[in-house]
Amino acid sequence: MVSVLALLLIAAFAAVAADFNGKWVAQVPGRQGTMEQTFTFKVEGSKVTGTVSTQMGETEISEGQVSGDDISFVVVRKFGEMEMKSIYKGKAAGNEIKFTMQMQGGRGGERPPVEFVAKKAS
Repeated sequence: MVSVLALLLIAAFAAVAADFNGKWVAQVPGRQGTMEQTFTFKVEGSKVTGTVSTQMGETEISEGQVSGDDISFVVVRKFGEMEMKSIYKGKAAGNEIKFTMQMQGGRGGERPPVEFVAKKAS
């Protein structure tokens, strides 16, 4: 009986997904220094929508998915005829998300991945 209860408790804790809803703030390293990015997420089931805000403005996210503690999405920015795509993959741990961002397109084409941590805004 005790072992069955213990297994049920373990399963319940394992099934709890991270709460990505709300605002998250990160300092993201780049070629021209660090840039603050603010992420605003809304999760419905396994789908995530929202925006990424920087000093260059606010951009909608696309292809947003969540699964347990994992989140992924794409941000496409256009500068005239030039398009830059950023692919974000993150893993939540408490009030932080550890992200890896891969940039494609724009000047210079694909760049090495960038790692950073976003913290839940209070």
